[in-house]
Amino acid sequence: MKRFRFEAAHRIGGLPKGHPCGRVHGHSYQVEVRLAAERLTAPGFVTDFGELAPLGKYLQATFDHQLLNDVLDVEPTSENFAVHLACWFLDNLQPGLPGRLVAVRVAETATSWAEYRVEP
Repeated sequence: MKRFRFEAAHRIGGLPKGHPCGRVHGHSYQVEVRLAAERLTAPGFVTDFGELAPLGKYLQATFDHQLLNDVLDVEPTSENFAVHLACWFLDNLQPGLPGRLVAVRVAETATSWAEYRVEP
């Protein structure tokens, strides 16, 4: 598993009047990607953590200090964001990695997160 952090804001539409998530607010997001493999590669890795750096660069360049509503094509819930990141990972990183993506977790706070599990 590898964890990345960034800061961003969002607002969720379609909520009852007065719901706090309906207002623009920010979070210190944490994104975790979990990988697995049938066999380890030398010197004993599922995937070298350095090979996950492009995900960190994507997060920083696209989402850090942004209003997620402006940069995502879906309602910026943690659930939708986790699916978006899993799809990006599968399209952009997975083909060149020895390990396979198992799950993406997006945490808005230390106690609130959503996890999207990728089916094998």
